[in-house]
Amino acid sequence: MLDRVIAIGLGFLLDAALGDPHGFPHPVRWIGRLISALEAFLRARFPKSPRGERMAGRLLALLTALIAAGAAWGILWLSRRFLGRWAALAVETVLCYWLVAARSLRDESMKVHAALAAGDLPAARRAVSMIVGRDTAALTEEGVAKAAVETVAENTGDGVVAPLFFLALGGAPLGFLYKAVNTLDSMVGYKNDRYRELGRCSAKLDDLLNWIPARLSALFMIAAAALCGLDARGAARIWRRDRRNHQSPNSAQTEAVCAGALGVRLAGDASYGGVPVKKPTIGDSRRAVEPEDVRRANRLMYRTSLLALGTFLAVKILILYHL
Repeated sequence: MLDRVIAIGLGFLLDAALGDPHGFPHPVRWIGRLISALEAFLRARFPKSPRGERMAGRLLALLTALIAAGAAWGILWLSRRFLGRWAALAVETVLCYWLVAARSLRDESMKVHAALAAGDLPAARRAVSMIVGRDTAALTEEGVAKAAVETVAENTGDGVVAPLFFLALGGAPLGFLYKAVNTLDSMVGYKNDRYRELGRCSAKLDDLLNWIPARLSALFMIAAAALCGLDARGAARIWRRDRRNHQSPNSAQTEAVCAGALGVRLAGDASYGGVPVKKPTIGDSRRAVEPEDVRRANRLMYRTSLLALGTFLAVKILILYHL
């Protein structure tokens, strides 16, 4: 267990130092390829009916999660069995590093900030289109900044705190199981004609796994707002009021805290694939969202992540010494 604590801490530091270099092999991309291959395989073998697609979707979620967790477990077992403790520690450190996305979230969102700061709105729209699912071609400067802030706020939970939670709970195997489910949701968890039935299980499972981490993330973020000199009282107030203003039971948890901490209004109507979608707003519009809010959201994300990391590892150490 002590080796796991060390691996998680070192993995977080590796992510802070290196991020996700473009072109470098990453297991999340392999999980994505696995999902695509399994989807094609299962679609060809199950009836093309709502019931058949739901059955295929359940098997898709089960196989993807078990293969990802089993691969991580197998790699660690082989490392300990044939390479020894220190090599296994190094391997688990790399596996933990692969699961945390704080640096890549910061880097991609700050590209939006840099373009906005340079007054290049077309470049800012292109940059934000890489990290959001909505249409970006017609976004104003404020709309671009708001989209980037929302992405940082939401992904603080499922891209950083949740992986740390599952790593602390069950090491790299459980961390990879979570990441597989999260990747499934991002690939097939859509309510459109193609994925409404096939992706239902993946979406529900992702909601279930993120239920506790999302709420812990919100609480850590409220504390982090105070550490950042932001409005922690407003963060707590907006969280209590607006944390359910989303079709997902989890996504608005950290968005509400971030909106309250910054004193801005997030979410609201958006367009996806040319189709306008009505969505509730989160927060109060005490001022307009500005490019510097992207930097503030990232600072909030890192403080939140450090609080979560410290808390999870402290609990593990206390359990270790108690046992």
